[in-house]
Amino acid sequence: MIKTVNVSSIGSSGNNISHPSTSPAFKKAVHLIAAARPNFMKIAPLYHALAREKWVEPVIVHTGQHYDLNMSDAFFRDLNLPAPCIHLDIGSGTHAEQTGGVMIAYEKVLIENKPDLVVVVGDVNSTVACTLAAVKLGIKVAHLEAGLRSFDRTMPEEINRIVTDSIADYLWTPSSDADENLMHEGIAPEKISMVGNIMIDSLVMMTPAIRKETTQKDLGLVSQGYGVVTLHRPFNVDNPDILSNLCQTLVRLSEQTVLVFPVHPRTAKNLREFGLYDLLDNAPKIILTDPLGYKSFMNLIFGCKFVITDSGGIQEETTYLKIPCLTLRPNTERPITITQGTNKLSSPERVKSDLEEVIKKDFGSPPLFWDGKTAQRVIQAIKKIFLIT
Repeated sequence: MIKTVNVSSIGSSGNNISHPSTSPAFKKAVHLIAAARPNFMKIAPLYHALAREKWVEPVIVHTGQHYDLNMSDAFFRDLNLPAPCIHLDIGSGTHAEQTGGVMIAYEKVLIENKPDLVVVVGDVNSTVACTLAAVKLGIKVAHLEAGLRSFDRTMPEEINRIVTDSIADYLWTPSSDADENLMHEGIAPEKISMVGNIMIDSLVMMTPAIRKETTQKDLGLVSQGYGVVTLHRPFNVDNPDILSNLCQTLVRLSEQTVLVFPVHPRTAKNLREFGLYDLLDNAPKIILTDPLGYKSFMNLIFGCKFVITDSGGIQEETTYLKIPCLTLRPNTERPITITQGTNKLSSPERVKSDLEEVIKKDFGSPPLFWDGKTAQRVIQAIKKIFLIT
């Protein structure tokens, strides 16, 4: 049995750091890197699918980039994931501090216990950090959700995506536009495989449990009678003028429709620091909540009339569920959610008119391979890597 490892005091000399024992010789060890809410949802269906295979031992590596209980441990419980085999305990910090901290800590794990494959997901600092640590040691890396591009290099996530895709060995994409992005960047076609959207696997897997949740009832909500808001991007919440404009927009919108706003820790901190929290809290039809676990949050989404967000993953979930979505960003790395889905880019000034437009839109079928079977396609890709028939 692999024991949980806590890698702390990174970078100091003389540390006696224990590591998990190596996997059985006949099994391939595959590290699944998790760091933040979307990562947990992306590794969950893959972990469960791999755990049913006899030839592989999936090992969850939690970098600790999300250290808040409601933003981390709750998602593990909701997704029926075991406690991470390896926990790096990195915590908060600047982009450089987080990236460097993860690289140093994870390199120690890799040297002590070399896996056969490292699977990174998404576009957070831990994604690029673990990729760099592994490839420099000659360990193969696969990027799940590769090829997404916003073409906005002011976004830290865009830099993480570009760097990860340029050095990873295998690029597993969610959609055809991601394939095209990689080809335009000169990536060898044999590295690219379209496997579909792993986020939809989590959604399909958890739908029965989501429907059993009572979040809507507990908050006194009527199905289709409210909207859901999520905001956490630095562009929206770190500037007091922009955040103030957003808050006033939400207050005006709430005069027509009840809004439920699970508040991200970063956003809550800034709302209080900028003196804006009471503006929302005192609005009669705005319901502020703490961050919610996956099942509780998706129970809200299942019953809502629309979503206003700056998140990436929610653009995908609402597209699959055919729920109107406004994304408060000038761009998106998931343009297929606009061309084939329910999403529309917006701004505080255009929210009201854009919402009226997107609610009237007629939505077709989800994009190809957004079907809940991505984990199985990934397993086939891994078998191909290891020449397993």
